[in-house]
Amino acid sequence: TQVWDENNRVVPVTVVKAGPNVVTQVRTNDADGYESVQIAFGEIDPRKVNKPLKGHFAKADVTPRRHLVEIRTADASEYTLGQEITAEVFEAGIKVDVTGKSKGKGFAGVMKRHNFKGLGAGHGTQRKHRSPGSIGGCATPGRVFKGLRMAGRMGNERVTTQNLTVH
Repeated sequence: TQVWDENNRVVPVTVVKAGPNVVTQVRTNDADGYESVQIAFGEIDPRKVNKPLKGHFAKADVTPRRHLVEIRTADASEYTLGQEITAEVFEAGIKVDVTGKSKGKGFAGVMKRHNFKGLGAGHGTQRKHRSPGSIGGCATPGRVFKGLRMAGRMGNERVTTQNLTVH
């Protein structure tokens, strides 16, 4: 959707549902060698949770959740078991990094996947207009180099976008 900023300009925004999250474990330097907070979110039918996870949630005195995520932070001691974290922790105007999965596009050629230019439109090019061209010499180097960009599955990858403003 979109909002208007203080200069009356339209800013494109994405509405994100963030919460409610609940703290299920607090890791400390003394016990674990590092500091982090484990949070759980998402609804799940209690019958679908296995016994080890049921015990883990019972220890934190919370209902079972679908996802468990651990976030490293220096101020882990400020959180308590069972504490709810909602979207109110984000103030308007702060910058955040957002990580998520990109849209899966299926099997894509090199022109769509890697923005290759393609071969010439005429001049004797025989039905190879969207192909990658040469992928390696015959005798030298005699192989295809690792990491060569080719056709394949596009999208459905973990992507991080940095410095987004919270509105």
